[in-house]
Amino acid sequence: MTSTHAFWLAGRQATGESDFDVTSPWDGTTVDTVSLPTDAQVEEAVAAAYAVRDEFAATPAHVRAAALDHVSRRLVERTEEIARLISAENGKPIKWARGEVGRAVSVFRFAAEEARRFNGGEAQRLDTDAGGQGRLALTRRFPKGVVLGIAPFNFPLNLCAHKIAPAIAAGAPIILKPAPATPLSGLILGELLAETELPAGSWSILPVPNDRMPALVQDERLPVISFTGSETVGYAIMDSVPRKHCTLELGGNGAAVVLADWASDEDLDRAAARIATFSNYQGGQSCISVQRVIADAAVYDRLLPRIVAAVEAQVTGDPNDDATDVGPLVSEAAAERVETWVREAVDAGAKLLTGGKRDGASYAPTVLTELPADTTLAHEEVFGPVLSVQKVAGEAEAFAAVNDSKYGLQAGVFTHDLQAAFRAHRALEVGGVVVGDVPSYRADQMPYGGAKQSGVGREGVRFAMDDYTYERVLVLTGLAL
Repeated sequence: MTSTHAFWLAGRQATGESDFDVTSPWDGTTVDTVSLPTDAQVEEAVAAAYAVRDEFAATPAHVRAAALDHVSRRLVERTEEIARLISAENGKPIKWARGEVGRAVSVFRFAAEEARRFNGGEAQRLDTDAGGQGRLALTRRFPKGVVLGIAPFNFPLNLCAHKIAPAIAAGAPIILKPAPATPLSGLILGELLAETELPAGSWSILPVPNDRMPALVQDERLPVISFTGSETVGYAIMDSVPRKHCTLELGGNGAAVVLADWASDEDLDRAAARIATFSNYQGGQSCISVQRVIADAAVYDRLLPRIVAAVEAQVTGDPNDDATDVGPLVSEAAAERVETWVREAVDAGAKLLTGGKRDGASYAPTVLTELPADTTLAHEEVFGPVLSVQKVAGEAEAFAAVNDSKYGLQAGVFTHDLQAAFRAHRALEVGGVVVGDVPSYRADQMPYGGAKQSGVGREGVRFAMDDYTYERVLVLTGLAL
């Protein structure tokens, strides 16, 4: 890798006073060395974003759209280079890293499209009552102010894109804080944005360590916070700034329901393959990975061995190898935590059907059954390649099992029954129901977010733009309507 040694401050490259090494979770080698911004530089970024907020809000749509289109095109041109960078700093298998770049391409393209049509205004005649005669209301949306975007490590490019692109599209300045373990992908976005003509100060990318995040969170010049990460940190942020607008994309323990009508050999083979892939993709480090399978008793005995076989067929190893399905977790500490949770479950009576072994930062794809309800794995987000399978008697019991969780991000329901699909949509306390597939499907333009402890607000480009803006009404008087 080439050495970056810099961050992006108010749209320009800058160097701080201290450096830190970004290391590969696969082999521990140094991927790059990144400079940390000083407190004075952070203040400069915040001050610049605050000062440019009115100018940026008034920037013509075509200017913002052109910048977003540029980033989208440049991501396409540099796909392989950036995918290799994601894989190196995150440990993600290269084939999944390429997919992540492709998604970021779409996010910036969607944002360019939304920038061109967003905020056109909605007219409402007011002469429906006598007191409104000659009056017309025009409602438009305006930015709430500077956005502080805080991104996680698991999708180090695409989740940075989901902070930056909607903000630029809406005309809201943004300060992005990438995850300390994976700052390089976010800095690449800074490199591409620096090639555009966006106003100075409209964006900064600051790889500050987590212990310096509270000062940014508390800064009154940053009225909007968009956070993706753990439940504990997300709600701590919200509790610390009750008067700010917070969008929180937090955890989940995604369930895949297999109903009795999903019963042919072809059906069960497909369900098992999708479950195996998406309980282990990204090393299970996705908030919508499959953590729980809830199978009707009518199909359970035929489905379970298929799942185990499909999980065992996942190729583990070097993330640089195109054949690898499952790479390491982000750190050895993360793998040790998963190991501890699985051991606790087995000691409590869960049956381990495959996996359950750790090698450094890597953890073998794992399947459990008969998971006791009081174990950590049963009610927390594992964020690792671990799956439990549960037998239920009928649809109602299956849906109740999905809802028996503090989380509610997305659920998958394997069924051919359209009525059952609509019943699932009504009954399941989640932000999204995916019919005929696992809960791990996300289209980057659709509304994405959860219920219960899975967060507040929605991402998905246009929906994030709504979150970053507010309605302002203009009443025109004396009109001949």
